[in-house]
Amino acid sequence: MLHSLPLFHRIAGQPVIVLGEGEAAEAKRRLLERAGALVVGFENQQARLAFVALDEPEAAAAELKARGLLVNVVDRPELCDFTTPSLLERGPVLVAVSTGGVSAGLAKALRLRLEGLLPHALGGLAEALNGARAAMKSRWPDGRERRRAMDAALAPGGPLDPLAERHDIAAWLDGAEGSAGGTYEIVLRSADPDDLTLREARWLGSADLVAYEPGVPTAVLVRARADAQQIELTLGMQAPDESGLTVIIRRGLAAP
Repeated sequence: MLHSLPLFHRIAGQPVIVLGEGEAAEAKRRLLERAGALVVGFENQQARLAFVALDEPEAAAAELKARGLLVNVVDRPELCDFTTPSLLERGPVLVAVSTGGVSAGLAKALRLRLEGLLPHALGGLAEALNGARAAMKSRWPDGRERRRAMDAALAPGGPLDPLAERHDIAAWLDGAEGSAGGTYEIVLRSADPDDLTLREARWLGSADLVAYEPGVPTAVLVRARADAQQIELTLGMQAPDESGLTVIIRRGLAAP
């Protein structure tokens, strides 16, 4: 199970309570101001979020929660309704690394590692793709075909590889082809999703339809694209013959 549901909350122009003094409270204020929030005090009745950085936060946190606010208490994950991740920013692209409050140091270390991997051009790529929405819909009117073309372009070594330093959207639109559909089969070697090959992981990440045998671990299924259709194959049932990319998962050695 997920320990938390990751959400990106738009708070520009919205009041957010911050209680406390010192560096911990100031760090929260700076973060909120970067997001455009209006930092307010305890008495504000319009706020929906609150950050508490007090030596003894229990009473204040309890009262704020009783008022219906979601509360973050610095260094007290057991009192938190939500936690703040370590953030990496590349223009409109935000990468949030969270440990659910268990280890802020680990989240920071992972974020710093990612800083060295993700080029600054990534934000520009996101903006360019947003600006090319109409052109992409004109080139590929079918949503599935458009998604396959995007998957192929954004794949490692593709014309829009996110880890590349430069991207030419216009050239891609002039010459790109959608990735092939078809049906692929994965026979699990274990219940551990890390035992999937890179090719199998890419299939799952791009599939339009995932058909799986009973007993396939949830840990494997969650590696599929979030909006992919998923069908459990009952005895004797065949995977539907649909356009797009279909992945069939067999239990193999993962069977109980």
